Formats: sequence, structure tokens, C-alpha cells
Amino acid sequence: MPTREQVHVDPNVGIPELIRRLTDDSKRLASDEVRLAKLELADNVRTASRGSLRLAIAFGIGVVALTAFTVAFAALLGQLIGRNFWLGAIITGVLELAGAFYLIKRGLRTFGQPSYTFEATRESLKDTAVWARAPRAD
Repeated sequence: MPTREQVHVDPNVGIPELIRRLTDDSKRLASDEVRLAKLELADNVRTASRGSLRLAIAFGIGVVALTAFTVAFAALLGQLIGRNFWLGAIITGVLELAGAFYLIKRGLRTFGQPSYTFEATRESLKDTAVWARAPRAD
């Protein structure tokens, strides 16, 4: 069990000295909190940059893979149609455009549904402000 540091309490210390100590401790605490926030922010930025790099690499690999798939699919369709590779390429392009159109429509519909303005948070902050301004009965 950890031991607590014993604080020496001098009964002869006046209120101004106690207030000065409290002020110094508050300043030190605020400084420590800011330093901790900076360390946490730096760690979060480092983690986010690593994640972003991995996503960028995955995106690049995905683009190359989809390009290869598109060429292979167009060649396969062209072979099946009777060696009309240009027709296979057109059919593949139309299919991919239809898929892109479908995904765009779904994405736009998704953006239209929920509100991204943090309404609940804003209302909660208003309630807190009203509560903080209210006079208190002592």
C-alpha cells in the first residue's frame, strides 16, 4: 500500500500565506495540466499520422488492384463477346459508373439524414450556463 506524504501544518500561518500557497499550487496544477495536454496532443498527432500513412498506402494499393481488376474484367468480357475487347471495356466502364453513381446517391442520402451540428451538446452547454448563473441559496 502506498504511503501518503505527510504535510506539515503550521498553526501559526496566517490566511494571506495560505492564500499565497493555494495560488502557487493552483498555478503549478494548471501548468502541469497544460503540459499533460500538450504531451497527449503530441501522442495523438503521432498516432493519427501513422494511421493516415497506412490509409494512404492502402488506398494506393487498392487503386492499383482495382485498375488491374478492371483491365482483367474488360479483357474477359471482350474474350467472351468474341474478341471484341473494346466492347468489353465499354461494358466494364458502364458497370463501374453505375456502381459509382449508386454509391454517390447513398452517400448523399446519408449526409442528408442526421444533423452533424452537435445539437444535444449545445443544449447541454446552455443548460449548464443557466445553472451556473442561477443564484444560490446559502
